[in-house]
Amino acid sequence: MWQIRLVQIAADPDIETWVARAVVSEAGQHVVGHAGFHGPPDLAGMVEVGYTVDPRFRRQGYAKAMLRELLSWATAESRVTTVRASIRPDNVASLATIEGFGFERTGEQWDEDDGLETIFEVKIRKQR
Repeated sequence: MWQIRLVQIAADPDIETWVARAVVSEAGQHVVGHAGFHGPPDLAGMVEVGYTVDPRFRRQGYAKAMLRELLSWATAESRVTTVRASIRPDNVASLATIEGFGFERTGEQWDEDDGLETIFEVKIRKQR
């Protein structure tokens, strides 16, 4: 994943702030995973979330915390109108992670690496 993001940033340095960042435990002692977006908002204002928790730190609430922060970030960005999550139908943990955040199923897609994915989206309500 880091190699892919480095290639993207080399091609377009402006996306650096949008792509994955290391996520550190609250105590600051461990990198527990990474989170970010697949890139900046597209012309329609959509961004897609991406997050991974290191297996040693799973089932401790980190994925939901990452998603909560990504949604907060998206809400604060004026260009973002929609946040997407693409999840394999058999990825029970990721399906559980997005539950309760307002995501709705909007379709399916084929990913060359992951195969069939279900697309979920949530509209971002801007605070006035």
